[in-house]
Order: sequence, then C-alpha cells, then structure tokens
Amino acid sequence: MATMITTADTVELQGRVRELKKLKNAVILAHNYQVPELQDVADFVGDSLGLSFKAKETDADVILFCGVHFMAETAKIVNPSKTVILPDLDAGCSLADSCDAKGLAKWKEAHPDVYIVAYINCTAAVKALVDIICTSGNAVKVVNSIPPDKKILFVPDQNLGQWVTAQTGRQMILWPGACSTHVLFTHKAIFRLRQEHPDAEIVAHPECLPAVRMMADEVCSTEKMMSYCQNSPAPEFIIVTEAGMLHRLRKEVPGKVFIPGPTDSCHCNECSFMKKNTLEKAVAALENLSPEITLDEDVRKRALVPIERMLALGR
Repeated sequence: MATMITTADTVELQGRVRELKKLKNAVILAHNYQVPELQDVADFVGDSLGLSFKAKETDADVILFCGVHFMAETAKIVNPSKTVILPDLDAGCSLADSCDAKGLAKWKEAHPDVYIVAYINCTAAVKALVDIICTSGNAVKVVNSIPPDKKILFVPDQNLGQWVTAQTGRQMILWPGACSTHVLFTHKAIFRLRQEHPDAEIVAHPECLPAVRMMADEVCSTEKMMSYCQNSPAPEFIIVTEAGMLHRLRKEVPGKVFIPGPTDSCHCNECSFMKKNTLEKAVAALENLSPEITLDEDVRKRALVPIERMLALGR
C-alpha cells in the first residue's frame, strides 16, 4: 500500500475541492476504501449506507460520492431531490456486477415464495426486486427477523451469506457472487503475517473467504472495525479488508499499529474500482456537476422500500 505523500499539487487540488464545495453547496462523502487524499477532503468518511443518510441530514444541493457506482445510486435512492455525482463513472463493483437484475428477476419468477435478502452492495435495479436490504453490520439482525418458515435467498455475496448462516443457524440459498478484492486474502498469507506479529489481533471483513474468517479474532463491518480497534487492548491489528481502511484507522485510533492484510502476491490489497476516483476527477465532477447519477423514479421508489424495511428494524 503506497503511503500518501502530500505535494503542492495535492494541497492545491484539495483547496479547489473545498472552494467548489461551497460554491455548489455540496457535501462530500468518501467511502473507507477511498485514497487518503479524498478521505481527508471529505465531510464524512464511512460505509456506503451510513454516508447516504449523513447526506440526507444536510441542506446540501449536491452530493459528491467518492465511492463506487452502487453507493452513489444508494445516495440517490435516499436523496431524490439532491444532485448526486461520482468522480469516475467507471468506478464499479465486482460484487454488485455478480448479481444481474435480469437474472434475479427470472429467478424470482421461478421461486415466488422465497424471501430475498440483498446485501447493500448491489445495484438499484436489484434493490428494487428484493424484500429487504442488509449491511455487513446488521445482516445477522435482518436474517433473524425473518419468520422461520420462510425460505431465504441471500444476494449477492455468498461469503457474507455463509458467515450469516454460521451466526444464525439459518439455512439460506446463496447467490454465487463475491468481492474480487476480499477473496484474494488467503489463510496462508495471513498465517505467515501473524507469525511475524504474534501480539496482533486479526480483524477481518465477512466478505473474506471462510478459511480467512476462521483465523480472525473479530469478523465485522468496516464501521465496527473502528470501535473494535479503539476498545481492544491489543497494540497491533492485522486488518483484512481493502487497504484504504487503514488510513482512517490510523487517523482515528492513534497509538496503535495497523498492518494491511496481505495476499499471496502482495503486501496489501486494493480495489482497482475504488482507486479510480482521484482529486483531479473530484474537481472536474464538482465543476461540471457530472457524471450525474440518475435513476428511473419507479425503480428508485421500489428500491427504497427494502431499505426502509431494514431501517424499521433499527440501524
């Protein structure tokens, strides 16, 4: 993972982003996996759903979402009156792409009695087809809320679904999707690193493979990683998720050591989609209010229903 080196250009671009934010009455959201220089200029840094609701609490006219496409869509779903822009329209998501709305619609038609739970990491078109949304932080609560006589399809992440099954004992049909970044972490690489850092705790995201999750001292969402590392007495942590998370941890939990989880081929693991967003693209997006995220209003309204159903359980 490259260490951020602040240059005159970086400072100038960050200053320009702040100027444009005031000029356009914008709020800047940055996901935990974004490059450090975007996290540092954001009004809020966090997970995708939490950020979308942070934006809702503001009087901003424009949302600059430094994240990936499905996250910006989620922001538009819950903020229909705001202009939502994404620095790079090609910032996609392998996990969201693994569940195609047409394929899911066809499956749903063949299995009308199955209750569909969708992880937030999916497109607006998929959200519009499902019964309830979950996050990695509340997936267990959501699944536990479903009547036991209901059959469940969990989309799109089979690894998160496996973990939820283990936590709840609830058998589910799992859509065969996965995050291409999280599946690169291996038991072998993490085991080797732990031998080098015997006092470190392993904190892993549930999108990781089962063999990696089994090694972890804690399996949790990115937001839970913050509180877990703050409250744990451990001096060091091996963080098994996308490497951008370490910037926020180091800023907000000073005095502790955070080590990026390795793969077999590299010392850290970065999502190429997340890293498509840059300061230069953020400046251009604010100047032009483009690329803008737009949604068919019928799709947006139907996608909001399963989100509200989740929120009714308590965030």
